[in-house]
Amino acid sequence: MTENLNLLNLLNPLSVTPAVWLLTMASAFLVGLSKSGIKGIGMISIPVLVYLYGAQASVGILLPILVFGDAMALIQYHKSGRLKEILKLFPFAAVGIIGAVLVGSYINDNQFRDAIAGILLLSLFIMLFNEIRGKKESLSNSPFFRSFFGVTGGFATMIGNAAGPIFNLYILSMRLPKNSFIGTGAWFFLILNLFKVPFHIFAWHTITVDTFHMDVLMIPGIFVGAVAGKHIVKFIPEKTYRFFIYIVIFLSSVMMFFK
Repeated sequence: MTENLNLLNLLNPLSVTPAVWLLTMASAFLVGLSKSGIKGIGMISIPVLVYLYGAQASVGILLPILVFGDAMALIQYHKSGRLKEILKLFPFAAVGIIGAVLVGSYINDNQFRDAIAGILLLSLFIMLFNEIRGKKESLSNSPFFRSFFGVTGGFATMIGNAAGPIFNLYILSMRLPKNSFIGTGAWFFLILNLFKVPFHIFAWHTITVDTFHMDVLMIPGIFVGAVAGKHIVKFIPEKTYRFFIYIVIFLSSVMMFFK
C-alpha cells in the first residue's frame, strides 16, 4: 500500500484526476507544437489550464512548461535566430513584467483577461493595416512600437503567459524568413520566461516543488509536440504560414473574452 501511494505521489504530485492529468499533458503537447513552429496554437492551453487549476495557479504550472518548450525550440532553431534585434525589446518587456508584479494584487482575473484580449486585437489591427498598406519598414524600427509591444507584452506575459501573440506580431513585422522567425522567437521567449521565474517563486508563490514536479512529468508531451511541429511546419508555404498566424492570433484573442 505504501509503495503504491509513493508511486502515485511520484506520478501525480498535485493529486489531480486522470482526466485533469491527461488534459495537462495535452496542453504541454500544444506548447511543444507552438514552440517548434505552429505559432499561436499554444494559446489554447491557457484557458484549458485556467479551467483545470484556477487562474493564479495555472500561471505557475504553465510557465515551466513554456521554458522547457523554449529550450527544445532553441535546440532546433538557435542558428536561425536574430538575438541582437530582439534584445532591443527586452528592457521594455522587463518594465511590463515588473509593473504586472506590482499591480497583480489589485486587479482581478477578469480585468486582466479583458485588457490583454483588447491589446491583442489592437495589435492585430495595427499589423493588418500595415500589411494592407504595403508598408515594408519593420515596426521594430519604431521606438514607439518597440516600447508599446514590449511593455504591454511584458505585462500580459506576467499576468497570464498570454503575450505570445503580442510578441509574435512584433517579430512578424520584421518580415523574417520562416526559420528565422521561429529561432528569434525561441531566443526571446526563453530569456523572457526565465526572467519571470523568480517573481513566480518568491513574489506570487505560484511555482512550488509540487507544481514543478508536475511540469517535469509533462516533458514527454512537450517533446512530442516539438518534434511534430518541426515536421508539420515544413509543409506550410511562407504566405500561408503568415496568414495562419494572423488567424490564430485573432481567434486566441477573441477566446480570452469568453474564458
